[in-house]
Amino acid sequence: MNNFSALLLLPFVVLLALLALAPLFFPDWWGRFYPRVVAGLALIVAAWYWLVLQNPGALLHTAGEYFSFIALIGSLYVVSGGIHINVKGEATPLANVAFLLVGAIIANLLGTTGASMLLIRPWLRMNKYRVTGYHVTFFIFIVSNVGGCLTPVGDPPLFLGYLMGIPFWWVAVHCLPVWAVGVSALIGMFFVVDYRNHRRASARVRERLTGHGEVWRFTGLGNLVFLAVILGSVFVNRPRFLREFLMIAAALGSYYTTKKEVHAANHFSLHPIKEVAILFIGIFATMMPALDWLEIHAGRLSATGPGFFYFGSGVLSSVLDNAPTYLCFLKAAAGRLIPPEALPQLANLVHTHGAGLATLTGPHANQIREAFTALQQFHPAELARGVVSDDLLQTAYLLGNIECHAFLVAISVGAVFFGANTYIGNGPNFMVKAIADQQKVHTPTFLTYVWKHTLPVMVPMLLLVWLLFFRK
Repeated sequence: MNNFSALLLLPFVVLLALLALAPLFFPDWWGRFYPRVVAGLALIVAAWYWLVLQNPGALLHTAGEYFSFIALIGSLYVVSGGIHINVKGEATPLANVAFLLVGAIIANLLGTTGASMLLIRPWLRMNKYRVTGYHVTFFIFIVSNVGGCLTPVGDPPLFLGYLMGIPFWWVAVHCLPVWAVGVSALIGMFFVVDYRNHRRASARVRERLTGHGEVWRFTGLGNLVFLAVILGSVFVNRPRFLREFLMIAAALGSYYTTKKEVHAANHFSLHPIKEVAILFIGIFATMMPALDWLEIHAGRLSATGPGFFYFGSGVLSSVLDNAPTYLCFLKAAAGRLIPPEALPQLANLVHTHGAGLATLTGPHANQIREAFTALQQFHPAELARGVVSDDLLQTAYLLGNIECHAFLVAISVGAVFFGANTYIGNGPNFMVKAIADQQKVHTPTFLTYVWKHTLPVMVPMLLLVWLLFFRK
């Protein structure tokens, strides 16, 4: 990309600044004109890629990614809006802790987006008499991000890793200790804050607003069928966009079959998803140059330890799409760890079905044998056909050699955990805020979120994880 200019990063920086500052200093103007501002910034980047770089393919690729993103987010929003969970009794600190822990586990089954859309409304209802901004932010930290670190379903970067050849349960086995520390630290901090909040709440108010005729009740459960369609379609890759059209079909089926009283009980409207759809058009378009810059410079990453990849993939995932950021750092780790001569020898073993494995010589013979063993263990079908992609060869080398595991875990955890640091770090974050705003919950602004919630809560947890697992 010879015509790449650092000035192309400016629209993304401007958009981030507006997201952070406009709601504080000129909220009325921003509320009226943000669609035009977002569209204008997106068009600047799109025009440069089309007319100057003459790279319409990049625009089409980004448009496809945006379509996939909004189809998933939107369909889950609509379907979850048709499921009403009526809560019972008072939300004590222990009840809240149990709810968040269950949410963190469910995030690995439904994805952070699915779990967030399903659980945010009952979470707000059960805390209705004392809900504050930290109830929203801790939900984002735990359910919308950190909780989904154990399966490829949990978060998009891990799903990309699965497509690259990392086995489905490998992440759960290797990331479970990190997940346990991260979730436990966040839940522990939440309990301290929530306990103090609960003690300050008036006993008269608690008695008046909870416990009178309340029962656990689930309505709209027929939408679980549509939810299953959406989650199952995640694994549909061919033909192109069939996955997204299945999601849209499920959303339409849910919307038109859900009873009006269920939507009314959830205060359901399409306004939050419209707002997110508009904002993320700008985010996807303006971050294209930033992702290109990262791809250009990823090969220069030569740090010696996994800590660099943990912070590198994490910090950039806080403001960029964490899925392509994950891929860039995974490629960088492969370039950092795999000797140039190893992959051709491994490819030759694949073509010969392992002939010469026992007599393999050279300084990296043992590592190549371990990589071939990983192919035998995790990808026997591809190995039997004798056709293995370069990406899968790289992944097999990283899987087969135990000294590479810490790098894979660091990149996975960094991309997932750090996504909680800003509203735009992960798709569900902004959706949760939009739903909370719609239900008149006082949510922190972009800057307040970072200053009063990320820095005192997420940063200590992220540093603890680094100290325990990646400080090498």
